[in-house]
Amino acid sequence: MASDNGAKSKIGLVGLGVMGENLALNIERNGFKISIFNRSHDKVVDFVEGRGKGKNVVGCPDEKSFVESLETPRKIILLVKAGDAVDQTIAKLKPYLEKGDIIIDGGNSFYLDTQKREAALAQDGLRFVGSGVSGGEEGALWGPSLMPGGDKSGYAEVQPIWEAISAHVDKSPCCTYLGPDGAGHFVKMVHNGIEYGDMQLIAEVYDVLRKAHGLSAPAIAEVFTTWNKGLLDSFLIEITAKILTVTDPETSKPLVDLILDKAGQKGTGKWTSEAALELGIPVPTIDAALTGRVLSSLKDERVKASSKFARVAKDLASAPVADKALIDHLEKALYASKVCSYAQGMALIKAGSDHYKWGINLSECARIWRGGCIIRAQLLERIRQAFDRNKDLPNLLMDDDFANWMMDSHQSLRKVVCQAQMMGIPVPALSASLAYFDSYRSENLPQNLTQAQRDFFGAHTYERVDKPNGGFVHTEWADLIKQEKVGAAK
Repeated sequence: MASDNGAKSKIGLVGLGVMGENLALNIERNGFKISIFNRSHDKVVDFVEGRGKGKNVVGCPDEKSFVESLETPRKIILLVKAGDAVDQTIAKLKPYLEKGDIIIDGGNSFYLDTQKREAALAQDGLRFVGSGVSGGEEGALWGPSLMPGGDKSGYAEVQPIWEAISAHVDKSPCCTYLGPDGAGHFVKMVHNGIEYGDMQLIAEVYDVLRKAHGLSAPAIAEVFTTWNKGLLDSFLIEITAKILTVTDPETSKPLVDLILDKAGQKGTGKWTSEAALELGIPVPTIDAALTGRVLSSLKDERVKASSKFARVAKDLASAPVADKALIDHLEKALYASKVCSYAQGMALIKAGSDHYKWGINLSECARIWRGGCIIRAQLLERIRQAFDRNKDLPNLLMDDDFANWMMDSHQSLRKVVCQAQMMGIPVPALSASLAYFDSYRSENLPQNLTQAQRDFFGAHTYERVDKPNGGFVHTEWADLIKQEKVGAAK
């Protein structure tokens, strides 16, 4: 089913879901002949005779003909479901591959799996690139953000194609080599965790606008449209404004008001939280977003609970607050909470990079996220500049630009969180961002008591502030308490 002469294809792609089809069209449009293969051959036929008709696309009926249609070293993109499907696909291709050939996993694979796959394939002389791909269906077709890691020489072979098909901002491709083995998929995982946080923060602000301010969906759309022209300019704010303008053709009501409030997830948010726990990095905004989705799934329980606790709703009932100043506070609160969320995500990438010795450039992460991906936003340019100023910045909040912003805007975040909590509107991610900021800026936290408790019941030891070089010590708390009692009795 070749669509031109017998010249071999520059690259191949396995997996013709919507993302696969769109990425294949993107590659072909940018001047690279591509071979395609899918487990179900009907999809190959449909694509070649449909969307790929007249294009420089070769449809292949089996793994052998697919591999043989590619120029060497062969470059093969996998866009199949993460997990076993990746391993099964590799196993079916391997008999036809030769040393030096390159497999690129473009799915949302777990970074530890990517590490294992690269090491295993290297033993057979095969090169493996784990590349995050962000931007959804539209991004895949017209220019995604690409986050490759793995075999560096393998990526060098793929680089001209990857840079050509990626989104471009300021004439710069939203694509960069991030580091060995699982670096690319780790960065994509954290990207998705930040995405969870962004979406939850926006949803909470939407909830405050409708419940505390009594605004309709079209009115909230106007607010988001205005915000998208300023500091909050971003893809997610833009599509939120658009979503809120859509009317259901059946009922003439805002369509968003008819959507069941149960959010799904595909696992990358959970992976982010798990990785953060393993590496000892706090990501409370992302954790809150993940918990928010889990809680939303308990719809039947929540309906029953709303009835059981109806008196609470009456206790908190109050008239909506039609105050333009408070809406302005919401804008600043959303931006401040996003800064805290990104600070958490970037700190996690740094920790992962340090732990696995990947050498990830945080400025480059922010740069390639400015276009194509779901979290693209004006904010990312400020983040890029912050890490350009100091590549060893321990936390985004320590950058002077962001520190000054938080000092000027934290009161708005406090007002919004207070208003929401006094009205019984759950804002877990906004609250988590505020708590993260307050905890991070606190010289003293109450974990001195936590350490005392741990030492009391488990002899876990602690360090003394008045003896900084004294090491860890243990106190016989029961003996001291007895002495106190004896002293009091005398």
